[in-house]
Amino acid sequence: MNDDRTTPAPDSPFRPDPGDRDAAPQFVLPLVVRIERGSPPARTDALETAARAVLVMLSDERSVGEGEWARAMRDWQDARIRKVVRRARGAEWRRAEALPGITVTGKSAEVRVFPPVPLDGWPRDLARLQVSGTDLDDPDPVPSADAGVPTLWMNPELQMSAGKAMAQAGHGAQLAWWELPDAAREAWHAAGFPLAVRSADPADWPALTGGGLPTVRDAGFTEIAPGSCTVVADHPALR
Repeated sequence: MNDDRTTPAPDSPFRPDPGDRDAAPQFVLPLVVRIERGSPPARTDALETAARAVLVMLSDERSVGEGEWARAMRDWQDARIRKVVRRARGAEWRRAEALPGITVTGKSAEVRVFPPVPLDGWPRDLARLQVSGTDLDDPDPVPSADAGVPTLWMNPELQMSAGKAMAQAGHGAQLAWWELPDAAREAWHAAGFPLAVRSADPADWPALTGGGLPTVRDAGFTEIAPGSCTVVADHPALR
């Protein structure tokens, strides 16, 4: 697999306090979730599909080396790692699909991820999409994650909109991708990035956050307090 991985510096892209990354030009990774009227995707499937979309973008040949998106990806990863999820339906979704990007499909969810854009330079057809109020439910009970499947554990004490939670799941997947050994990353990629997103048991949360696994601490731009621990990425190869 062609690999141009950027390893996160000690100045973490997710830390709440200012650092060197804040001095760099700021970019954002746009994700658009398809939410048709009357047939919204299940919340957990949307979170999992968003996380896979981030991994697909990171590993795509256009995102590394001399690929057409590689410069934007490097600029984005050199600054704060921002992801913004917006929603679309009907003609909005068709316009989004016409822009360069990758659509990833789950059981009920469709998420399109786009190469990074300047924080204040969104394409018009994405800028006009709604960002707030994206809320979804799980109509059926969510089963336990299968043993051995990489799992993104969400903080059970935080309430987040579906859009915010999708972005956080993407952060967790990205941190796991950065920290995996090359062989494990290649195997995960070859398998199609199987993963699960689950809310952690409150009793297990302290051990998860203190166990040395990749952990997302939100910068606090939206919805939750700066420094909040949102996701722990539990990949078997990182234990």
